[in-house]
Amino acid sequence: MSRFEADAREVLLRRRRSLSQGGAPPRPSDPAARWADYESMPAPVAEGVRRELAEIDAALERIQQGRYGTCLACGGPMGLQRLRAIPEARYCIACSGHHHAAE
Repeated sequence: MSRFEADAREVLLRRRRSLSQGGAPPRPSDPAARWADYESMPAPVAEGVRRELAEIDAALERIQQGRYGTCLACGGPMGLQRLRAIPEARYCIACSGHHHAAE
């Protein structure tokens, strides 16, 4: 794994942790205090957050497989600036317009 991939992995993992926690309050240490009413349960994860988590997981998988930084549509390089801006990006700039229009 290159230094760039390692850095991207760390950024993605931090974002994943942040999204997964969703600002949940810390758990009390008293086991009896952990029991909560249904109304106090956290809200379900929003669709946008679920989608972003899936994109992050897919990017982490590409890093693990050695395919990170390659456009999924044309197979060309994504470019360091694009990956620094959007580490979970799947497509290069040229291909991203075509795929966003279709989605």
